[in-house]
Amino acid sequence: MKKKAKIYKPNKTAMQSGLGKTDKWILEFETDNPTKNPLMGWESSADTYSELKLEFSTKELAVTYAKKKKINFELIEPKKRRFVKKSYADNFLN
Repeated sequence: MKKKAKIYKPNKTAMQSGLGKTDKWILEFETDNPTKNPLMGWESSADTYSELKLEFSTKELAVTYAKKKKINFELIEPKKRRFVKKSYADNFLN
């Protein structure tokens, strides 16, 4: 049975103003056969790989690891951030 994973760079959370902890690449396995817990209604699985997240410093290291371990993976490239330089004085110039 081959595992499927995705390799991506995490986005910053809504609670962050800076870009801290977004420089790592994550290899995360996809959940096989998710089931709904009848008592609480949560999604759960007997697949322990779904709990595993591996961090890599570069995309190349993550891809090399996946190829070496024969893991099928999907590479999700990050979107380029558009930065608009603003000045506080711009609020009063119109």
